[in-house]
Amino acid sequence: MPHWSAAPPPARYPAMPYEWTAPDGRPGAPRAELHLWPFRSLPRRGQVTFIAVTAALVALPLIAVLGSPVLWGLLPFLAAAIAGLWWAIERSFRDGSILEELRMWPDRVVLTRHNPRGPRQDWEANTYWVDLTLHATGGPVEDYLTLKGNGREVELGAFLSPEERKALFDELDRHLRQLRSP
Repeated sequence: MPHWSAAPPPARYPAMPYEWTAPDGRPGAPRAELHLWPFRSLPRRGQVTFIAVTAALVALPLIAVLGSPVLWGLLPFLAAAIAGLWWAIERSFRDGSILEELRMWPDRVVLTRHNPRGPRQDWEANTYWVDLTLHATGGPVEDYLTLKGNGREVELGAFLSPEERKALFDELDRHLRQLRSP
């Protein structure tokens, strides 16, 4: 079973930005494991293509000033604009490298959130007492999904769309009911 540090998993494009992994049968392994990550509308290959096309389009007007001192006056500003664009897209990739891992056993549920520029956050509760809630209103986002247990309420998949959170709620509810049944 693959293990991802704090980067989004596979390069393929799943229907949802989360993935259930099958239990591997080892003793003590979780019965269900869920990995969630933000959706990327611009993959790495697209980033390189976008920067290359932008650089080509910005360089096109420079043809008119080739061989003149004006070229050397414009070139640093155009290079700075391309470098700034590259930096902004890279920053967006780093900020979006959130990974949430939810591991479920019959006796406990563990949520680990790997933040891009912050400490790892962990939450654990007894499976039987975990309360899964989809807040239609009142949360920071529409259809806010939370897990409550062990005296704490934590959000799950706040970066997902409302439709994705609703679908995830149904899947999580089914998994929790299966784990709670004897």
